[in-house]
Amino acid sequence: MIMALLTATSQAQLRDGETIVFLGDSITEAGAGDNGYITLFRQAMEKSRPGSGIRIIGAGISGHKVPDLEARLDRDVLSQKPQVVVIYIGINDVWHSENGNGTDAGRYEQGLKNLIRRCRDAGARVVLATPSVIGEKSDGSNKLDAMLHQYAEISRRTAAEGGAVLLDLRQAFVEHLSAYNLAGADHGILTSDGVHLNEAGNRFVAVRMLEAVGEISPRRKVLRHVVLFRFQPNLQAAQIDEINVAFHRLQHAIPEIRDFERGTNNSPEKLDKGFTHAYVISFSSEEDRAAYLPHAAHQKFVELIGNKLADVLVFDYWAIE
Repeated sequence: MIMALLTATSQAQLRDGETIVFLGDSITEAGAGDNGYITLFRQAMEKSRPGSGIRIIGAGISGHKVPDLEARLDRDVLSQKPQVVVIYIGINDVWHSENGNGTDAGRYEQGLKNLIRRCRDAGARVVLATPSVIGEKSDGSNKLDAMLHQYAEISRRTAAEGGAVLLDLRQAFVEHLSAYNLAGADHGILTSDGVHLNEAGNRFVAVRMLEAVGEISPRRKVLRHVVLFRFQPNLQAAQIDEINVAFHRLQHAIPEIRDFERGTNNSPEKLDKGFTHAYVISFSSEEDRAAYLPHAAHQKFVELIGNKLADVLVFDYWAIE
């Protein structure tokens, strides 16, 4: 739940009494609906900061592209005197190219620069989101993936050059779909039709928006290194204690270890296959894990456990925290 995630951070951009406007196309228009991402964003803010007086406005219109946003920026956004403007655009600029009504790359970039400049000249801080998806296949085979990648790169570059906060929804969607759409479905994971957000997609985007304005800490990728031990049946308790202590101390000897935890099995399901002790080491990167494995302290630990194990299982995976 979004509410459980929301804890204001020291990087929060929204101050009491400020106005934030979400500017975009049909995704943003629907985002202001009952279960849309803007509504979820508002509910989370009201839960976290009651009485803050923060005003949240949706300014999405179906079918709009970057030139359309430029044309109505004064009327729909700057007239509200916002302190923060979130621009979520690019889908139609790419998608409508199929019928000859898209926005060419140069015009798209110039338009984004213009939007950011005008918002900043009016005193507003800008969050620029990259376009998300047109089709949810996770292997890069959606028809417009290459063009979306190009336009997302333009958005990233423009945000950096224009002093806007980048919200890389394109990357966030791709990473999520790579993990949760192994079957290669065209839609149904975060969208209802490959473009427009479903319930899960609205929750996903709402959380990313809260991260972008500093209301919750951004997610971090972490590499988990899970080790399960099944000790020899004749091993003494003192020997197990020695192994536990030695494993725990590796985090002090090897700086690449980000975190360590351990525990003994207490599952009532009886599916442990005799493994009794679990250890989880976290790394920030595969390079850190590569430094850990041959490290002298780790090799000394491997020598310590020697023939004391009946079996061992190692499983590594990427997680988000």
